[in-house]
Amino acid sequence: MADARPAYRRSGVDVAAGQRAVELMRAHVDSTSRPEVVGGLGGFGGAFSIPAGYREPLLVASTDGVGTKTAIAAAIGRFDTIGIDLVAMCADDVVCAGAEPLAFLDYVAIGRLDPVAVAELVGSVAAGCREAGAALVGGETAEHPGLLEANEFDLAGCCIGVVERSRAIDGSAVRAGDAIVGLAASGLHANGYSLVRALIGQWDLDLAEPYQARLRRSLSDAVTDRLMDVAPSETMATLGEVLLTPTRIYARAVLAARETVEIRGLAHITGGGLPGNVPRAIPEAFAARLDPDRWAMPSVMRLLGALGGLDDAELRATFNGGLGMIAVVPRDEVADTIGVLAENGVLATLVGEVVEAASIGGARYVEGALESIA
Repeated sequence: MADARPAYRRSGVDVAAGQRAVELMRAHVDSTSRPEVVGGLGGFGGAFSIPAGYREPLLVASTDGVGTKTAIAAAIGRFDTIGIDLVAMCADDVVCAGAEPLAFLDYVAIGRLDPVAVAELVGSVAAGCREAGAALVGGETAEHPGLLEANEFDLAGCCIGVVERSRAIDGSAVRAGDAIVGLAASGLHANGYSLVRALIGQWDLDLAEPYQARLRRSLSDAVTDRLMDVAPSETMATLGEVLLTPTRIYARAVLAARETVEIRGLAHITGGGLPGNVPRAIPEAFAARLDPDRWAMPSVMRLLGALGGLDDAELRATFNGGLGMIAVVPRDEVADTIGVLAENGVLATLVGEVVEAASIGGARYVEGALESIA
């Protein structure tokens, strides 16, 4: 059939390429299906039912994007991880309410639609959905010539979860003396990349440079040797690959943990770092005291700190400081919480305690040695 939209194609929008991309991504979408999904790819909306067994279900929704981390992916031409970040940013928000991720929708805006690259990108979204347990029920791909450069793209998404009203986590059960367990981050996750990109430009960093070589050039040998012990898996990686390390998805591990222990509050550590997010897990009358000596900061944050002249406190406020999520639990359930998280592939450790905000002058977040928990 002859092209019925030659003028549209000349303006920079290739409808046929979009249709080809949909066909290429179909298998990825199908791989995320859950029993609750109604219909398939191609409708104007994604339909799904509430899982059986809920008496008073609450739907919990979260929307987010990946931000300027997409520029790193575009710069090195790698799109097989960035969609995992997208799912993590939304699904791990939803699980903070105790909700099981149920369905996910994505939105891809791109300067020039390359069907293979877009299918790879959506494939990484599907990989994240499988990890989170959510079905990819729909999405949109939009070609924006003139607004975005040919190799530029942006990602956004929405996750919908479900939780029994009586089991929703809202922090109201938190009490002074509760313990704060920190869940290890996989790296920078998807926050602070405007600063990352500014430092790349300032120092003219080569994303193809071996990561450990960059560490040795920027940090002292003693510091680098210690950091190599922290992240041996990064030995063969390039700087760009380390910066693209996908955000860890905690949803399944956290949901498994709450079947064994009482989780009273959860916070996903995203923009604003630890000071901006940890207090969101606890009522206003309380504060969080975290002891940074109790966990390791990823080497990539040390590197960025050296390049940008950031001290550790600023790194913990700009990035996640090495903790992608925190859980507030009764102090006598710390060991069990850490154990079940480890069984589900997430390293966790005791990092803090809940105190009366009035006892520290009304602050909601402080750092220092723990006083009430060994």
